[in-house]
Amino acid sequence: MIRKLSLLFAGALMGASAVSLVYGTNGTAANAAGSETYRQLAIFGDIFERVRAQYVTPPDEKQLVENAINGMLTALDPHSSYLNADAAQDMRVQTKGEFGGLGIEVTMENELVKVVAPIDDTPAARAGILSGDLIEKIDGEEVRGLTLEDAVDKMRGLVNTPIELTVLREGQSKPLTFTIVRDIIKVQAVKSRVEGDVGYIKISTFNENTSDDLKKAIERIEQEVPADKLKGFVLDLRLNPGGLLDQAVAVSDAFLERGEIVSTRGREATDIARFGSEPGDLTQGKPVVVLINGGSASASEIVAGALQDHRRATLVGTRSFGKGSVQTIIPLGENGALRLTTALYYTPSGQSIQGKGITPDIKVEQPLPEELQEDVATRGESDLRGHIRGEGETDEGSGSIAYVPQDPAEDEQLKYALDLVRGVKTDPAFPPSPDKAVLNQ
Repeated sequence: MIRKLSLLFAGALMGASAVSLVYGTNGTAANAAGSETYRQLAIFGDIFERVRAQYVTPPDEKQLVENAINGMLTALDPHSSYLNADAAQDMRVQTKGEFGGLGIEVTMENELVKVVAPIDDTPAARAGILSGDLIEKIDGEEVRGLTLEDAVDKMRGLVNTPIELTVLREGQSKPLTFTIVRDIIKVQAVKSRVEGDVGYIKISTFNENTSDDLKKAIERIEQEVPADKLKGFVLDLRLNPGGLLDQAVAVSDAFLERGEIVSTRGREATDIARFGSEPGDLTQGKPVVVLINGGSASASEIVAGALQDHRRATLVGTRSFGKGSVQTIIPLGENGALRLTTALYYTPSGQSIQGKGITPDIKVEQPLPEELQEDVATRGESDLRGHIRGEGETDEGSGSIAYVPQDPAEDEQLKYALDLVRGVKTDPAFPPSPDKAVLNQ
C-alpha cells in the first residue's frame, strides 16, 4: 500500500510542476483589447451578477472570481494557473527549499499519515519519531478525512511554535503523544551514497539549493572513494517533477565543459534565450549514467536532454514525461501570482521535448509489483487534456510507467546502470563519445 500511495502522489505532482522563471515585477502592460473583447467582458459581468444575486445559496464571491480566472487559464494549457496568496506563498516555499516544520517524509496509509522516515537532525528525529509510525491526530484533530496535502499543511507552521502529534506505533498498546517545536527544515533535493565503487546521486526536485547540494554530494563521494577506484556516477532523475530552470542549467553545467544546455523560444520569432555551460566538469570526466522514467519531467528533462545531446552521459530507463514548456511566475502583489506558459524549451540539438519526452539510449523496464499491475498506467504530457502539441509529437505520445521500488535490491534500472558503469554489462551507447555530440548548428 505504501508503494502505491507514494507512486500516485508523485504522479499527482506531475501535472502541477513547472520549470519556472520568477520575475520580480508585477507584470507588463497588455495590448489594448478590441471592442468585441469588451463586449464579452460585459457578458461575463452580467453572468457574475446574476449568479451572485440569484443562485440558490449565496456563493463565495471571492471564490467565484478565482474559479473564473482559473477557468480562463486552464483552458489555455494544463500548466497555466492563478495562484492566490496562500498558493503563491506555498510555491515560494517549495522553490526556496526550506520551511518551518518537523522534518519527516510522509505518505498516506489506511487514512493515516505514515512516517516514511524522519530527516536526520530535525525536531521530529530528536523527539523520537520513527519510520513506520502512524500519525493519528494533529493537535487533537483526527487525521482521518484529511488529504495528505492537508495534513502536511497542518504540520508546517511558524518556527518555534509547538505541535502535538498522537502516534500509533507497532508494539505499543496505547497511542504515543509527542509535543514537537517546529524549526527550519531544509528540503533534501539531493541525496547520495556510495555503491561500492560507484557514486549514486538522486535529485528529487530542482529548488534553490539543488546545484549547491549536488556539488557537496560529488565532493562527499570523491572523499569516500579514491579517484583511481571510483568507476563513475549514476544520476537518478526518476520521479523528479522539475522545478527551477536556472537550477536545471546549473546541474547540467556541473557535468559539461562547454556548449549550449537549453534554449527557450517564446511567442515571437525573436524571443529566444540560450543558456550555455562554462568550463569545469565537477566529476573530472568520470562516466555518468542518467536514470529516467515517466516521472521525469520539466527541469529533469532539460538535464537529461543536455547530457544526452552532448554525449556526456548514457540515459537508461524509459521515456520521460514530456513537459517542455516554461512557466513565468508574475507576482500580483497581495493578490498572489499568475503562472503563465510563455515559452517552450529545446535541447542542444534543437529538439522540442513537449509532448514527446526524452527517449533513453538504453531502454530498461522496471517490473511492477503484482498489486500495482491494474492500478498503474502509462501517463505523460501528451495525455493531459489541452496540452500544447509539441513539434515532432506523434500518436505514440510521451511518458511511461513512473515507478521506483523503495528497496534498491528490487530496482532493475539501478542495477543495470551500476553494471554498466562497472563493465559487467556492455552496450554500444556506453560510454558515449563527446566527439559524436548532436548539437543544433
